[in-house]
Amino acid sequence: MNTSTARPWLVALLAWAAIIFTLSSIPNPPGPRVTELRSILAHLVEYAIFGFLALNVIARTRGAASLRVAFAAWLLTVAYGISDEVHQAFVPNRHASLLDVAVDAAGGALGVVASAHWLRHRLPAAQPISRTAARPGPGSRRSAR
Repeated sequence: MNTSTARPWLVALLAWAAIIFTLSSIPNPPGPRVTELRSILAHLVEYAIFGFLALNVIARTRGAASLRVAFAAWLLTVAYGISDEVHQAFVPNRHASLLDVAVDAAGGALGVVASAHWLRHRLPAAQPISRTAARPGPGSRRSAR
């Protein structure tokens, strides 16, 4: 576990979460709404960045990235997206939307996948991204015979 390399990524993730929260706190002005396509693209980008940062934090803290770690980063991203929609339900002229949560989840998945590809070339060779983390078990020992 190397928390020193994860610390800058954690600061970036928390800062990004604060930016999302701040943008979600701005009431929509009365009048024409933002187009649906523009809103979808904004959510995709916001949560792709969140997913990218989340995987970097978790993978660097654990020392390696596996599918389990990637799934945890994606779940963190989706959970934050849900909390953001709940928050928006209390902001004037904003509303919670299941479509937004779905788009947040898709954006988070894109960010996690991009981060996994990026980390594949950044983590030390002894700690590659793999489908499963190496688990010591009874079958891992060799017989003396």
